[in-house]
This record gives sequence, structure tokens and C-alpha cells, in this order.
Amino acid sequence: MSRPAAIPAAAHAQSFIMVCMRLVVPFLVLGSSALWSADLAVVEEIVAKCNGDIVTRGDIDRSRKELAENLQRDGVSGVAIENAVKQKEKDLLRDRIDRLLLVQKAKDLNINVDGEVTKRMASIQHDSGVADPEKFQDWIKEQSGLPYEDFKQEMKNSLLTDRVVHQDVTEHMNVKHDELEKYYNEHKSEFMREERLYLREVLISTDGKDTAGVAAAEKKAKDLVARARKGERFAELARDNSDAVTAKGLGELPPFKKGDLNKNLEDQVWSQPKGYITDPIRTANGFLILRVEEHQKAGQAELSEIENEVTGKLLQPRMEGALREYLTKLRQQAFLEIKSDWIDSGAAPGKDTSWVDPAQLKPETITKAEVANKVKNKRLLWAIPIPGTQTTKSSSSSQ
Repeated sequence: MSRPAAIPAAAHAQSFIMVCMRLVVPFLVLGSSALWSADLAVVEEIVAKCNGDIVTRGDIDRSRKELAENLQRDGVSGVAIENAVKQKEKDLLRDRIDRLLLVQKAKDLNINVDGEVTKRMASIQHDSGVADPEKFQDWIKEQSGLPYEDFKQEMKNSLLTDRVVHQDVTEHMNVKHDELEKYYNEHKSEFMREERLYLREVLISTDGKDTAGVAAAEKKAKDLVARARKGERFAELARDNSDAVTAKGLGELPPFKKGDLNKNLEDQVWSQPKGYITDPIRTANGFLILRVEEHQKAGQAELSEIENEVTGKLLQPRMEGALREYLTKLRQQAFLEIKSDWIDSGAAPGKDTSWVDPAQLKPETITKAEVANKVKNKRLLWAIPIPGTQTTKSSSSSQ
């Protein structure tokens, strides 16, 4: 348990940013990128227009680069990366358009995630250990490769798309109990369990503290135990108070088999029931509090124990189809133009997305004589009485 807490906070924050960057794809448009001369600016090529937004060639290039970086982080290398990128790059434009449509839909639904963005950015800053706002913005750019405001916008867009998918797609899906039973009975071998113990932790660090600091840390740990035993959510106490890197994940630890834990810790929690909370345990780097979340027994798991897991397995393939159907409907309703040498692999059937170049539209022309005639006719119209009305002479001023 002490090992995770020893990881530097900055490393944890950097890891969190990398996860964010894997989940979101930058869509910000690069304007004038370079100057060939004092008078000539190179403007990035627009490859698609989606309602009020655009996708540029640079956006696609950045997506391709991120795809390669993600594959590399997953351990793929050499020719395998090239083959994987070639296989997936056909969907890069589709994914860009999907994202724009979902963000636009979030605005239509008046979804607001500003508060969550603020909390997440504050959490990243706390984990980074960079208190100065300007230095923190520089740190974000260094870690993510994006300017601070762009990084925030990417995080916001990711939250907006998740909210739309949950609200308009996931919430309308359900699985009947008969389906759960059928899947469970047909895949029982998948649900054989080894004995596992699931825990959450709160660590109050004593690293670098003097005697008074250690005493204060112990008092804080005891106060947190009391609050947790009175009913406060342990996960939230971990998120807001723990000095361990697991705080971001609400204090959740990976499952333990018998013998994985330090014997002193194992003796205190292994035979305890779900919900049990230890007293503060003195460790080399602080005071540790553990809560028993679940004790999974060895053998065949009951359906009631794994209902959520089975539901997820049944919903996953349906989710992909339902989301694609939803995005197709958004495409059908959208103003969408795509250049002829680009292909949207998620195109809506029958939807005309032909690119119209404004420069090639023929201007409507009119002669001076026609303009003059139109003005004359407009004036003449005021002289024609409206049927059913009559005109009278005005009285003189003396009358």
C-alpha cells in the first residue's frame, strides 16, 4: 500500500493528463500557420464543414499523430504501428465529425459542464504541485502539447460528448432479466472466481514532517475514521483528503489475493465484513486507513453478484450500434460539406455532402436600367389605391 503513495504527485498528474489526451482528440483550428513572405500567409486547408464548425487537414494530421503515440504507449512498435495507423486512419475524419456533432448537440440541450471542468483543473494543479497560475499554464502546455485554454476546451468537449451519449443513447437502453440469466448460464465458466479482497485507502502522509506535524497527521487520520464510521462516503473522503496517488480514483485499490498484502495489514482486514473501516495504521510514510469494499469468495459467482458486469457485456455491442445510429441521425439533420477527395466512413445514406466552392458560384448580375426600373416601379406602387379604400382631399389650413 505504501508503494503507490511514494509516486511523485507530478508524475501522477502527468499520467492523468496523458489519459485525458487519449480520450479526447484536439479539434481546434490552426489559423495562419506560417508566413512565406511579408504579404502571403499559408492558411490551413478546410476538408469538411459541419454546421458552424470546420475540420482541417491539420486536424486530421494531429489525430493521426495522436493515434500513433497512443499505440506506442500501448507497447506497439515498428511496422506494427504503421499497419495499425493505416487500418484506422480511414475513420479519422468520421471521428472528427462525430465529435463536432456531439458537442453541437450538447449546446442544443443546454448541457453545462463548466463546474466539473473547474474541479478537474484544480485537481490537476494540486497534483502537479505548481501553485503559480502562470507557471501551471506553462506546465500544462509542456505536458500535453496544447496551450492551457485549448487543453481546458478539450476537457470540456470530452465531458459534453460523454453527457450527450449518456443522456440520449445509454439511458434509453435496457436489458431484461431473462437476457441476463441466459447469458450467465451460457458463460458460467467466465464467472469462476478466485478469492479476492477489494479495499479503498486514505493515506495521511508524514513525509518531511516534524514531531508536531506527525501528531497533526495522526489527529487528522483519527478524525477521518470517525467521520467515515458516522456515514460519510469513504470514497469522497479519500478524494478530498488522501495524500496517496489513489485519491484521484476515490481511494480504490486493485484486488488482493491471499498473501498479496503485508501480513500486518492482511490480519486487520482479511476476515472483516464489507464496510469495515480500520483505525489509523502507522506506516513508514504516514497513517493509513483501509475500508473493506468487497470480499469475493472463491468458486462460481452468483448472478446477483455480477449483474452489472453481465449487463455491461450485453450492452457493449448494442451500444456501438445505437451510438452509430444516433450519429447518423445527427448527420442527416446537419449542414455537412466534405471535399471530394475525402471520405466520411460514417456518412448518412442518401445525404448529399458535396462540397460547394463559394469562389465558383456565379454572381447574380443586373443592369443599371433594371435597377432604375425597379425603383420606378416601387414608387409607382404607392400611387395605386388599395381596393376598398378611397382618398379624400385635405382641408385647407384656414378651414
